[in-house]
Amino acid sequence: MSANSFGRFLTMTTFGESHGPGLGVVLDGVEPGVVLDMDAVQAALDRRRPGTSTVTTPRNEADRLEVLSGLYRSTTTGAPLTMIFRNRDADSSAYDALADVFRPGHADFTYHHKYGLRDPRGGGRSSGRETIARVAAGAVALQLMAPWQITVRGWVDQVLDVVAETFDPAVIDANPVRCPDPAAAKAMVARIEAAADAGDSVGGRIRVRAENVPVGLGDPVFAKLDATLAGALMSIGGVKGVEIGAGSAVAGRRGSENNDHRDRTGYLSNHAGGLLGGISNGAPIEVSLSVKPTASIGRPQRTVDVHGAERTLEVEGRHDPCLCPRIVPVAEAMVAFCLADALMAQRALGREPPRA
Repeated sequence: MSANSFGRFLTMTTFGESHGPGLGVVLDGVEPGVVLDMDAVQAALDRRRPGTSTVTTPRNEADRLEVLSGLYRSTTTGAPLTMIFRNRDADSSAYDALADVFRPGHADFTYHHKYGLRDPRGGGRSSGRETIARVAAGAVALQLMAPWQITVRGWVDQVLDVVAETFDPAVIDANPVRCPDPAAAKAMVARIEAAADAGDSVGGRIRVRAENVPVGLGDPVFAKLDATLAGALMSIGGVKGVEIGAGSAVAGRRGSENNDHRDRTGYLSNHAGGLLGGISNGAPIEVSLSVKPTASIGRPQRTVDVHGAERTLEVEGRHDPCLCPRIVPVAEAMVAFCLADALMAQRALGREPPRA
């Protein structure tokens, strides 16, 4: 598998750069005869689109979906499903001064030393704009799982020091930070806007829950479903930590506290996050992501250039002061894609779960 592809039975390969002509994704392994709602795919892309609120980058991209192959009259043909998204509002002028300098917190330094050169315009392949392809792939994957009625929902649980205390799923997409707690959402917006006004940025935490996941998805040892999920979510730019279920809290517990008891109706708790032995156990799959503050900030920062000379840098351009709101649909997409791939693996084993 190449560095630009993900999945075993359902494979996505993403391509394109932030300031190039466009980006896209090729999905291989999509069976023929599946009717896809491409309006639903576009709706997923719209949730990730920049320039939609005061807490996101003002870059204004329509992110309109174009299908190049694999679909005929809304039905999959079995050929690779190729989707592209043209860049319409790329402004590379702010990056002219960055061609020879490494931005703190970015992949500039590592890309330069790995490849011997890099695309300084928005970070090229390291840009968060690459995630548009993942969202499209995840939206398709979710439709492939429709017979099992699997749902995937993400939200922002924390921004800086503000943590959601209540959970109302109806308000998640009704506020710009995608927080299920209306009071916390207002405080989060205030923290993000204050940081942006100060030329700074903030980090946070995202949670994702997948429900109606059948028992038996995932494989033992190296292909554990939790390992696949962790790898998929850690591949999202800006994500620095992934936890399953209770996560790091298990380090301070006894087995008598942490084991999930069950009766004939099901599990009485979900510390395991829906996974045992790397295989789904029928409970909701629960994951959380720790997201770092956006690396591009307007404050002076010390760095060096490609010649080793010390420099002081203030990054200009259009950037999200907090990555979390726009990472939510990306995280949902990666979870959905992992589950769809795991369903295909189970089908290949001859043990496809019963459909709802």
